[in-house]
Amino acid sequence: MSANERRAEIMRIMVARRQENMQVLAAELGVTDRTIRNDILVLTAEYPLETTRGNGGGVRIADWYHPHKNIFSQDQISVLEQLMDKADDEQKKVLDQMLREYGSNKYSPAV
Repeated sequence: MSANERRAEIMRIMVARRQENMQVLAAELGVTDRTIRNDILVLTAEYPLETTRGNGGGVRIADWYHPHKNIFSQDQISVLEQLMDKADDEQKKVLDQMLREYGSNKYSPAV
């Protein structure tokens, strides 16, 4: 996972959870605490993230920040696309709508 992909995943997590411990983020993303701190530092230039110092220091997203963000991870998108092959027409419409609203900005349905 590249730094940009990891930072996008951090923001996806933050929008969904609103706050998280930096050690938890590091473990979940398979990187060091220092890497997470550096990523958060970069992200604070564009997003309203606030950090908390001390034992178990964490990061939270400002209460007022509620973007219409894509929240599915790449793995979740992949599974939904696989399900699309087995779905009937009505289910395909629902899956397609889910992927358009909460999937990757690069998602485009197969024609």
